[in-house]
Amino acid sequence: MTEQTTHSSQQHEQTGHPFLEGAYAPVREEVTEFDLPVTGRIPQELNGRYLRVGPNALGVEDPKAHHWMLGEGMVHGVRLRDGKAEWYRNRWVRSASVARKLGEPYPWAVPENDFAPNTHVIGYKGRILTLQEAGPQPYELDGDLSTIGPCDFEGTLDGSFMSHTKFDAAADELHAVTYHPTWDHVRHLVLDASGTVTRTTRIPVSDSPMLHDFALTERYVVVFDIPVTFDRRAAEAGEPVPYSWNDDHPARIGVMSRDGGPVRWFETEHVYYSHTLNAYDDGDSVVIDLTTFPAPFLVGGRGSGGPAASGTPSLDRWTVDLRAGRVHTRRIDDRPQEFPRIDESLVSRRHRFGYLASTAPLYEGYDSVDGRPGSREYDNALIKHDLERGTSQVHRLPKHATAGEAVYVPAAGSAAEDDGYALAYVADPERGATDLVILSAQDFTGEPLARIHLPGRVPMGLHGSWVADAA
Repeated sequence: MTEQTTHSSQQHEQTGHPFLEGAYAPVREEVTEFDLPVTGRIPQELNGRYLRVGPNALGVEDPKAHHWMLGEGMVHGVRLRDGKAEWYRNRWVRSASVARKLGEPYPWAVPENDFAPNTHVIGYKGRILTLQEAGPQPYELDGDLSTIGPCDFEGTLDGSFMSHTKFDAAADELHAVTYHPTWDHVRHLVLDASGTVTRTTRIPVSDSPMLHDFALTERYVVVFDIPVTFDRRAAEAGEPVPYSWNDDHPARIGVMSRDGGPVRWFETEHVYYSHTLNAYDDGDSVVIDLTTFPAPFLVGGRGSGGPAASGTPSLDRWTVDLRAGRVHTRRIDDRPQEFPRIDESLVSRRHRFGYLASTAPLYEGYDSVDGRPGSREYDNALIKHDLERGTSQVHRLPKHATAGEAVYVPAAGSAAEDDGYALAYVADPERGATDLVILSAQDFTGEPLARIHLPGRVPMGLHGSWVADAA
């Protein structure tokens, strides 16, 4: 059964705007469907919600002035319980602007830098939070994906938050490194078991760099000060994303105790640090597995309405030798891959396995210039890495079967690190819709355990989470 709301964006098909077309094309309506059809069998123990957020532009007036990263956030969710797919929902996050465009009241005080977060959605302390960086507060959703309102953690968040928080389950701490174009520093925030910000450490930096992600170990916070910095001239000229590659800005890694204190800085190569798989302490070293793009990486893009890259992302290992004062870099895998994930219970601790996605539309969009596609073709796949053995397995997908980020969910009572499931949205080009695919992590190249058939498309998006039911 399908329920369709009256809310829709009044958009039309565009040409020559790759971040508004194909896999990126925004959906126009909010849909609710119950009792989803399934091919295969959903594991009975998967009780919770698979959620993913991404930009979904609402009413683009001038496609040439639009940038994908500024599309209003829309969350797509599937509710699983007792071996059934109970529902699918997609909802725009109701910021003040979204509420106005949809003709709805906005019942809360409008936060400073208000925006409908489009980058990550997490579960935290019984809440569902959508996240953004460089200014906006999180927004909280309820279990049916309706917006509860902006979240400032009981008044303890002062200013910006971030997209990629790190939850240390053993310590019951949520960590973030936040930035804002007007600051001369970045901030390391710690939220303790109370769910409020209990410590803020300011780390001085120059040029207002963009810090999309960071790394956390049991002992240290690792900050990536990269050569993508705030561009005041671009802002004054009205550029939608005023951050530029800055060859004059040194690339470096900062290592600071989790308790605060002085930061040790280490020079590194000029690359674009994209996402952390995980990090951990190894004696006098800090080991970081991460994805990087070659320089330069152009956040504002090359006239196509989204970011642009000089090449595809790879999986690397950076080892910070604290005793010798050097950073050793090693390429783990140069195949195109992004959106790295691990078993979240191992954040800040030694890990063996990682899960990444090879997503053709992402690289094709980043390769375009002035709306024209590049000449290279890319594959869609999900990749499992065994970082202890140095091997990998590839779950290959058909052409046009766009793969989203694969979230790992451990099986109940699992003893092995890969005893669990990988969940990802995957486009079904034959249906013109999307499936939620569930793979056995220990049979990664085999047939999916289940394909849950959604009623429509989930556009190319960003990050998500498995939010398990309370025990």
